[in-house]
Amino acid sequence: MKAPQNRRVFVIGYGAATPLGRTFESTWKRAVKGEAGFRKVTRCKVESACDIVGEIPDWYPLELDFTDAKEVYNWNASFVILTMAVCKEAIEHSGIVIDRQTAPRMACLIGSALNGTDAFRIAMHDLEHRGPLRVSPYLLPNLCANLPSGKAGMLLKFTGPIFSPQGACASGNYAIGIGARMIRDGDCDFVLAGGADAPILPELIHGFANMNATIKVHPPDRAWADPAQASRPFSADRRGFVLSEGAGVVVLAAEDAICAHGLTPKAEVLGIGWTSDAYHYTTPNPATIICAMRQALDDAGLQPEDIQYVNAHGTSTPKGDRTEIKCLREVFGKKMEKLPVSSNKSQLGHTLGATAAIEAALTIEGMKRGIILPTINHVPDPELAGIDVVPNVARKQKYEIALSNAFGFGGTNCCVVFRGV
Repeated sequence: MKAPQNRRVFVIGYGAATPLGRTFESTWKRAVKGEAGFRKVTRCKVESACDIVGEIPDWYPLELDFTDAKEVYNWNASFVILTMAVCKEAIEHSGIVIDRQTAPRMACLIGSALNGTDAFRIAMHDLEHRGPLRVSPYLLPNLCANLPSGKAGMLLKFTGPIFSPQGACASGNYAIGIGARMIRDGDCDFVLAGGADAPILPELIHGFANMNATIKVHPPDRAWADPAQASRPFSADRRGFVLSEGAGVVVLAAEDAICAHGLTPKAEVLGIGWTSDAYHYTTPNPATIICAMRQALDDAGLQPEDIQYVNAHGTSTPKGDRTEIKCLREVFGKKMEKLPVSSNKSQLGHTLGATAAIEAALTIEGMKRGIILPTINHVPDPELAGIDVVPNVARKQKYEIALSNAFGFGGTNCCVVFRGV
């Protein structure tokens, strides 16, 4: 095998569809205002205690400029068309022209925690109520993890490698990490890296609720009257995450390709750290989380004091948030007293395989604009005293180096260090 080329890797664009907006721009505008994207579920019926979710507002696949009724009917796994739309937005944001030169040098890595679960649900309904001949011949492709990347390639006409990094809720960071390595080593010049999930289905909503992962809202919980307050990472009254749908994609590029095509870098991918817990399928392992963060710092050639902001995994579960803060204290020591640590999930909920890529894009945009997004709905927790969670209001503050954490079911941990340019 050829020796790695050791090229520097940069982010040059991004796209997103989240509970705050169907594009990255609309998401950012509402995030800066401190808004939350939660509401009573509209896509299905569930028990009222677990009916607060994050749905993409104004998301109508038939209104996209590349779809028609047949396309939407055949590709009924929502993450397929969702990925196509967000990849298209990310390419347009990056300024890349996909042509004969760039097309074979562009890869697409889109992770997902659930893949085409909704398509399988439709097929089961058709099998039971309409008979075996009415099961869609598109069922298998709709379930394939690589199909969203493949359909994005068909739309945008790139022909580099496509596959799906499967790291549960850390999938987006795994995509960024693997994509950065591919560019560094010379396998490609550009990578669309991210994740997509569409989990707003009754079985999944109830399944997460029954495992006590998501919040159940009863009076007098403050989210009973105001669903926007359902997600509250690091707060004394946090009671589980809000399940959300969404997609996020960042465009990675080699330094020499940026220069050759007249593109503009937004941030550099400095370091990746990844570990597995070998511990429990949902309970985090502090030792391996600490190791992942330290690996990311070491890969970036940095010391803990160099990090100026942490975009936390911060799901709003009692144990998860407590463990993450414990691990951050171990890695950063006394610096934690002055280190901003905020959670975008307070505004977006948990978009599963999409969440890390969305949070990476928000972190980079924040570096560009000198803004740290807040942890909204915050009520101080004495157990987490002394931690600056950027409570409730976005903060004007310049920062150049950030750590973005992502942890997932099954014990997947992936941390990425970015430097703004």
